[in-house]
This record gives sequence, structure tokens and C-alpha cells, in this order.
Amino acid sequence: MTDLRTSTAPPASADPPAEGNPAPSDRVRLRRKRERGSHERAVIDAILDEGLIAHLGIVDAGGQPFVVPTLHARSGDVVYLHGSAAGRAMKTLATGAPACLTVSLLDALVLARSAMHHSANYRSVMLRKRAALEAVVEHVVPGRWAEVRAPTDKELKATSVLEMTIDEASAKIRTGAPVDDEEDYALDTWAGVLPLHTVAGTPQPDARLSADIAVPGYVSAYTRLRAA
Repeated sequence: MTDLRTSTAPPASADPPAEGNPAPSDRVRLRRKRERGSHERAVIDAILDEGLIAHLGIVDAGGQPFVVPTLHARSGDVVYLHGSAAGRAMKTLATGAPACLTVSLLDALVLARSAMHHSANYRSVMLRKRAALEAVVEHVVPGRWAEVRAPTDKELKATSVLEMTIDEASAKIRTGAPVDDEEDYALDTWAGVLPLHTVAGTPQPDARLSADIAVPGYVSAYTRLRAA
């Protein structure tokens, strides 16, 4: 297993990180806006579990960095990623190339009175690879694995799954209202927060689906929000 390190960032919170919860290493120690940071595993895990798309950053043998979007799933202390065994990303990681994984959630746009202080409320995590296609499917649509055809040997051979351990991690969060310069609060300019949400629409059955197959409950009630 390749030891890919982790570094995370969730929505910016007004509260400072909890005392007695230091960075596990200097590599993930927060240097800027430390009051928004956290090394709490509960914070990090919540972001990984709610996020749907991750971005995997890798540096190849020639020193060329590249980033690819991918699906992911967390199971305990590991995060699983899957991709083509013949793909560039998996081949590069197999050589032991440095890499990191980020998962980001955009919660709101922060509209300030001055252009300089516009911002966004967000939550994000960054990590540093193995198997568990079921975990990935269940993360995307919980309850789906039991109803679908299992992968064939041929399909499994064409797929690689990376396991990334969460042994070093930090979270960064921004929440709340815009922070303007004191003199700008007198401006006649609307300021505040525009919340953003990812919501599921009405399920659209496949054109070749039998009419007697009902929409599963895990589809009709789908949500990315996770219970606390």
C-alpha cells in the first residue's frame, strides 16, 4: 500500500480549533487562518463522507503535476479511490509518485460591501491509495450494491482501487458573514451570505426499464447530507 498523506479543509468556521488537538505532523500544520482550522477526525470524516467528487493530484516522473476528478469512499481510517488499471493516474501512483487528494464542499457565497472582502464558506480536506468497489458504490448511493450485478473478473482486472490512510490530516473551515473594513459598514451596499446546496432532482427512469420496477427508496429519498 502506498502511504499517501492527508491534509483536509472544511467550511470556514468562526470558532478556533479545539485545544489539545495539535497537528499530527508539520506537513499538515495550518499556517494561515489557523482559527479556521481543525485536526479533529470527526470534522475531517464528515467532509469526506458528504463529498461526492474528489480531486487527485499527482506529480509524474518528469515533474509534471496533473489533477484528475474521481469518486471516493471512506471506510474507517482509509479512503478508497477507483480508476482504470491502464490509466495514467494509477500507473503513476504505482511508481510511488507523490500525490494528494482533496475533497471540497461549497456551502455559500459571501457577499461583502467591498470587492476585496468577497469570499465563500466552504469545507475541504486534503490527503496523500487500494480495494473496495462496494465502499465506493455505497458512498455514492447507499443501498445500491445489493441490487446491482457484481463486477466480473474481467471488470475487476481492468479496475484499480487505491487505499489512502488518514494518518495525517487537517481541516479548514469558513462559515458566517462577510468581514468588512469598519468604514465600509456605512456603505449602501447589500451584504450577506447566499447559501448553496446540492439537492437531488426527480428520478428519471431509463427508457428500457420495465414499467413494474418501482423507484427504490434509497433513490427517491437520496441526499448527500449525513446524520450527525
